[in-house]
Amino acid sequence: MEKIVREGLLYDFYGQLLTRHQREVYEQVVYDDLSLTEIAEQTGVSKQAVHDLIRRTTAQMSGYEEKLGLIARFYRIRTAADELAKIADDLEQAGSPADSEDVPLKLRKLAERIKEDTI
Repeated sequence: MEKIVREGLLYDFYGQLLTRHQREVYEQVVYDDLSLTEIAEQTGVSKQAVHDLIRRTTAQMSGYEEKLGLIARFYRIRTAADELAKIADDLEQAGSPADSEDVPLKLRKLAERIKEDTI
C-alpha cells in the first residue's frame, strides 16, 4: 500500500483517538503536504520534534490497527460487497445463467463472510 494512502487510512480510522495537537500536525503533513520545516516554523518547535511527533503518531495508529484491525475488516467487507455487486451484474446481464443454481449458495457464503466481520 502506498505510504500516503496508508497514512490517510490510518488517520481516517484512528485520528479521533489522537490528541488535538497530534491531529493538527498530522493533518498538516499528510493532507496539507507541508514540510517538516514549515510546520516547525509555525509551531515554534524544531524540525526534529515535528519528525518525532509524526513518527510516534504513525506508530501509535499502526498499533491501534494491529490490535483492532478496523482497516483490514473494512477491506474484507468491501471485497465481499464487490463480489455481491458482481453477482448482481452477472445476473442482470445473463438473465438466467447456466449456473444459476450456484447463485444462492454464493450469496449465502458472502453473507456469512460479511456477518463474521460484523460481530
